[in-house]
Amino acid sequence: MICNFKIIFLLHIYWCLNFKLCDSACARAEYETNEECCPMCAPGNRVYRDCTEYTSTTCVPCMDATFLDAPNGLRECFSCSQCDPGLGLRIKTACTRTSDTVCEPLEGHFCTSENRGSCIHAKTHAKCSPGQYIKQRGTAYKDTVCDKCAEGSYSNGTLKNCQQHTECEDLGQIELNPGTLKSDSVCGNKTPPGLIAGITILIVLILALVTVVLIYLIRKDKLQLPFQCPGKNCVFIKLCKICFIFYICCVMCSHC
Repeated sequence: MICNFKIIFLLHIYWCLNFKLCDSACARAEYETNEECCPMCAPGNRVYRDCTEYTSTTCVPCMDATFLDAPNGLRECFSCSQCDPGLGLRIKTACTRTSDTVCEPLEGHFCTSENRGSCIHAKTHAKCSPGQYIKQRGTAYKDTVCDKCAEGSYSNGTLKNCQQHTECEDLGQIELNPGTLKSDSVCGNKTPPGLIAGITILIVLILALVTVVLIYLIRKDKLQLPFQCPGKNCVFIKLCKICFIFYICCVMCSHC
């Protein structure tokens, strides 16, 4: 009696395994198709023909620009991702039959969105404005951090540290323009007081000499005006000449 029970139990197991009379799922390395459990294809390959009772699954490699990164029972491979420069991306690792393309940010960009270790969108690093310094440089995954310069220092926006304003007195010069948060002090050489006095005296002497010469020419009636003086009265003509001398002196002063 016990022997007959064992035979019936073994037959039941046999029917379950071979004729699928039992409701059992496929193994981890198998996929189900047409109520059959077929062996999966290895990564980098896809199903070309399902298995049969007498043959195993027929697999073929993924073609160029396609991949499958896990054992599968798929008929088509996935298309490789594109690293679009318009989205601030470039290729870090090229696509293969068994792995998708891995993208990274372009130089001067940082990643804002990532999927499975690959960047899918990036933005340009922020630029610090004049009067700010770069507190922390941008990386592939962090934006640039800027901060304001302290009083008495400056930065054009590209410096990692603000620079102190130049002390013109320490250079033996005078300050022509004071420094701001955006620019340094502008220094210049001091003009010797004696030189200024000498130039002033020379200008006065030249003007005096020109005036004396012109007055002499007026008295001798040898000064010819470059324009026609209205009227023929002698006094009026001399007055015109004096006005002309005054005009010449003013022009010379304006060019000094």
